[in-house]
Amino acid sequence: VQLQASGGGLVQAGGSLSLSCVASGSSGSMNTMGWYRQAPGRQRELVASISSAGITNFADAVKGRFTISRGDAKNTVYLRMNSLKPEDTAVYYCNARYRLLNYWGKGTQVTVSS
Repeated sequence: VQLQASGGGLVQAGGSLSLSCVASGSSGSMNTMGWYRQAPGRQRELVASISSAGITNFADAVKGRFTISRGDAKNTVYLRMNSLKPEDTAVYYCNARYRLLNYWGKGTQVTVSS
């Protein structure tokens, strides 16, 4: 399974960005998909996840500002980030769980300037 993420970039505080991630190389749909982030000097942390049934989970720091959704084919996940803050600056990683294994995409940088 390969995960290809896109989106990210530089935005001013209060702005919005979207990330997308497509999983390929599997014969079925991904189970849970989500996004993690890692800021310099910090551990990687969960941002948001969504199960194949559409159940979502968000980190407290992003609740009410970020939304996560799946594509119709279930192997695509989107993260919409609104009201971005400088503390949201990090490398964002797509994650997918498939047949009890975890897969990671290459990170994409999100930088929020104050």
